Amino acid sequence: MTKFTRRALLAGGAASAAMLAACGNPVGSFNATRLEARVDATRDYLRQNHAETEDLFRNAHGILYMPLVSEAGLFVGGAYGEGALRINDITVDYYSATRASFGFQVGAQQYAHVLFFMTAQALADFRASEGWAASADIRYAVPEQGGSAGVQTTTMFSPVIAVVFGQSGLIAGASLAGVRYRRIIP
Repeated sequence: MTKFTRRALLAGGAASAAMLAACGNPVGSFNATRLEARVDATRDYLRQNHAETEDLFRNAHGILYMPLVSEAGLFVGGAYGEGALRINDITVDYYSATRASFGFQVGAQQYAHVLFFMTAQALADFRASEGWAASADIRYAVPEQGGSAGVQTTTMFSPVIAVVFGQSGLIAGASLAGVRYRRIIP
C-alpha cells in the first residue's frame, strides 16, 4: 500500500468516525429507559402511519426494533444503533446493530428499522447466534413517503421481513446487508 493510499484510508476512517460521533445516537451511554421509550415510539409510529404492517405485527413470532441507526462514511464507513427484541410486545433482549463498509461513499444518515421474525425457527436462530448477520435472505417492505409499506403476499412467506423508514441524511438508501446484531446487557 502506498503512503497516499494509507493516508487516504486513515483520513476517511477518521472523518467517518467524527461524522458518526456527531449523530444523536447515545453510543457509550446506554440507557434502557430511554431505549424502551424509543422502541415504543417506533412501534406506535409504524402502527399509526402504516396500517398495512398490521398483518406483520399480528403474525410475527418476534420483532426487533432498532429505533435509531446512525451511519456515516467517507470511503470507509460505519453504522451503529441499539434496539430491543420483543416477543408478544414484551422486551426479552437488547441488541446492537453494527456495520463497517469500504468503497465509494460520502455522507451520513440516520434511519430506523424493524425486523419481523415470521417463523419460530428464524427467531430461534437469531436468538441462539452470538452475532447474527443480516443477509440477502431478508425481504424488505419499505414504506414510501405517503405510500404503502410494500407488504405483499409473497413477502409474508419470508422468514424475516425488514421495514426501513425514517431516513434522513446525505447517503441515499439504507440496506441492512452486512449488519451484525449482537445481544447487549444494559
